[in-house]
Amino acid sequence: MEYIIEKMKTEDWEGVREIYLEGIKTGNSTFQAQAPDWKEWDTGHSSECRLVAKKRDEVLGWAALSPVSDRCVYSGVAEVSIYVGEKYRKNNIGTNLLKKLVKISERNGFWTLQAGVFPENKASLLLHKKYGFREVGIREKIGKMKNGEWRDVVLLERRSNKVGIN
Repeated sequence: MEYIIEKMKTEDWEGVREIYLEGIKTGNSTFQAQAPDWKEWDTGHSSECRLVAKKRDEVLGWAALSPVSDRCVYSGVAEVSIYVGEKYRKNNIGTNLLKKLVKISERNGFWTLQAGVFPENKASLLLHKKYGFREVGIREKIGKMKNGEWRDVVLLERRSNKVGIN
């Protein structure tokens, strides 16, 4: 399958939102029960580190970074979000999005990327580990789903060796 990966634009939001809603429906992608509006999403994500995979005008998947803290000492630490549309999985879209996201994160001074993944989301765990993320631990019953179910999250971390922290 041919597609391009490019910087996310405002006009990509509806496609991004639809894929995010698919992830929410699985129950194994996020604690969120609904997708935010564009303004809220835009405010919470790094403007330089957000990508979409597209075929013509259709968004097939997306990846973005969210700062973990407003404190200056954590300015190079961000959380990864990566989602691929259900009908486009197994086409290396997630692989190519994460590969490019890691590169642009380093160009933008991020030294640590982290991800919180539900243990049941095996594909996401494998993808992150493929790109140098290591399992830091399991945060037991860290959050509660809308239905009241407590969920564990595997905390993954990737440290850059290109941002001068060796």
